Amino acid sequence: MSQNTSPTFIAFVASLVAAFLSSLGLGILTLNIAAVIINFIAVLVVCYLVFSYLLKAFIHDRIKLIYKNIYRFKTESGKGYGVLDEKERDPIGAVGKEVVEWMIESRKEVKELKQQENFRREFLGNVSHELKTPIQNIQGYIHTLLDGALDDKKVNRIFLNKAAKSTDRLVEMVNDLTSISTLEDSSSLDIKDVDLLKLTQDVFEMAEDQAKLKEITLAFNKNNPKSVVVKADLAKVRQVLVNLIVNAIKYGKKGGKVTVRFFDMDKNILTEIADNGFGIEAEHLPRLFERFYRTDAGRSRDQGGTGLGLAIVKHIIESHNQTINVRSTIGVGSTFAFTLKKG
Repeated sequence: MSQNTSPTFIAFVASLVAAFLSSLGLGILTLNIAAVIINFIAVLVVCYLVFSYLLKAFIHDRIKLIYKNIYRFKTESGKGYGVLDEKERDPIGAVGKEVVEWMIESRKEVKELKQQENFRREFLGNVSHELKTPIQNIQGYIHTLLDGALDDKKVNRIFLNKAAKSTDRLVEMVNDLTSISTLEDSSSLDIKDVDLLKLTQDVFEMAEDQAKLKEITLAFNKNNPKSVVVKADLAKVRQVLVNLIVNAIKYGKKGGKVTVRFFDMDKNILTEIADNGFGIEAEHLPRLFERFYRTDAGRSRDQGGTGLGLAIVKHIIESHNQTINVRSTIGVGSTFAFTLKKG
């Protein structure tokens, strides 16, 4: 019998069997066809009404409780749960559907909780690791000074400067973490028309000296439009461009090139910042925007930064309800692309 068989169908089949058996017995005893037909119809109707009522009452009384409990578990407050329709033809099927949906939602929630737990554990480990080095440096310099180096004019100022640099790194890291928390609230954005071409040119000028040290050329794509206006927070988008362009310079190869390209995407503007550097291995790309994630921890720390730059960039773009992605090929270079709403 089908799993979707309704109580009405069950009542009809049971009534049909009861009517057939009683009519068969009556026919054998009386041999009266008219009496057999009348008996068959009467028993069928009466049994169907009785069986149908009893089955529905039995099922609804018990299924309603299950249905109610499901909704209590599915809602946070335990209130506002659904009510099983008294006219529902297949209450078991309806509850079965609810149970399956509940199971899928529960599995999804468990999976998300596990992912969040893994992220939390890894994040705390990364924060501890990042904080440990500057704290240990400061501790070492201070204890050395207290042990007598403070009176040595040749080293005391050197150690104090090194301790100050480690302190500055801690402050920078805390500021970046605070920035990420602030960026999660999109209501703090000051949205207005921003000329991306002009803004990028300003960032080029700011990063010009750094680029010259590595003999890297900063350029626009030849096919860029004359004006690129977007709806965005000027300061935040400037932060995105600074981070991506400076990163392209830092990790680009000497004598390379950083190119900024703009594309009209109907309602949005797609901005690409490409370099022809060493590239990033494919295994690192999915996690590149995670907080403190580094493709090469030692090399990245030598280049400076807190390891939060790309995480901040991602939060800024997502706070504008837009997206950012990266593609890269070893030996060819990397391209970071993000969208902003057209102004």
